[in-house]
Amino acid sequence: MHRLNTLLIHAGEAEPRLSGAVSMPIHQSVNYESIHDASYDRITYIRLNNTPNHEVLHAKLAALEGTEAALVTASGMAAISAALLGVLNQGDHMLAHNCLYGGTHSLITEDLPAWGINHDFVDASRPETWEAHLKSSTRVFYVESLSNPLQGVPELEEIVRFCKKHGLLAVIDSTLTSPVNFRPHDLGFDLIVHSATKYLNGHSDIAAGVVLGNKPHLRMIRHRLNHLGGCLDPNSCFLLHRGMKTLALRVERQNETALQLATWLQAQEAVQHVYYAGLPEHPGHERAKKWFRGFGGVLSFELPGSLTATQGFVNRLRLPLQAPSLGGVESLITRPAVTSHAGMTAEQRAAAGIRDGLVRFSVGLEDFEDLRQDFEQALYSQLLA
Repeated sequence: MHRLNTLLIHAGEAEPRLSGAVSMPIHQSVNYESIHDASYDRITYIRLNNTPNHEVLHAKLAALEGTEAALVTASGMAAISAALLGVLNQGDHMLAHNCLYGGTHSLITEDLPAWGINHDFVDASRPETWEAHLKSSTRVFYVESLSNPLQGVPELEEIVRFCKKHGLLAVIDSTLTSPVNFRPHDLGFDLIVHSATKYLNGHSDIAAGVVLGNKPHLRMIRHRLNHLGGCLDPNSCFLLHRGMKTLALRVERQNETALQLATWLQAQEAVQHVYYAGLPEHPGHERAKKWFRGFGGVLSFELPGSLTATQGFVNRLRLPLQAPSLGGVESLITRPAVTSHAGMTAEQRAAAGIRDGLVRFSVGLEDFEDLRQDFEQALYSQLLA
């Protein structure tokens, strides 16, 4: 079995290479000749996500995560939607962590109930509370490997154990950890989703998603996705394939810089709290150290004051771009209360710990010392304001 960097370069590639091309060509075609009286599953068609550009990605991603199969989609939310709608039906119930990405939270609270799929939110770090929320119709336990943006670390082993005991599917969004830092399948998770827009692609130039798991589950999810139409176009497949080749190099650098910056921020009087699982003081640090090979490139911190004061600090920064998303080569900074969690009510944000002074920072590939100096001048200006 080859190691990570070798898999990123060679796994899934056609042998011999198509037309002798070292880089996977872009197959800019919707449909393909069918020379057989074939079954539906043997038709090659872009909406079925089975063109040559799709298939090389599926093989490479499955090798990275150690699963039987993979399926790329048009966005991270397409992956999450297809995964849940592929394994849940009207009348089913699911458990979900109570601190989720805002888009996922809205899907679970607004869209799934309209299709007769209900839920209970639970604290994924408190296993003793889960059984009280079980119903005879419960089918799925949904969690994120690291909660966004507060960096909570769930009791991942306990979730897998709980799901096996009660016959549930353990589903995890592993976007923030990426296959470089964590492989959920090794721990026993049934389905893994990623927003490939983030670390997997890493260049802020496409939207894409991934679902991974065993072949029977992926067959159901692919069937659902074919109806929903969330296919990834060939050019985006090409860019994702190219971006993944440097995944480990990027993530390892981002791990290092994020830990340095979190440690520095924690020592600043102007910062009330830092949320980063790599800090020994973080409540999930020991769990993260046990399961993760690195702590990721996203950290959050709280500043005193209002949304206006927080925006003033953000405006004084010169290097990070004020933009949503994460995992790219450039550093990005956002205020979750008005971006990723803006769709939640004020009460829902408060319950999830998303306060007005919270800032989320996605570390890029800039030098740590340049980032530190930029943060220092912005914080110093804040103190004088």
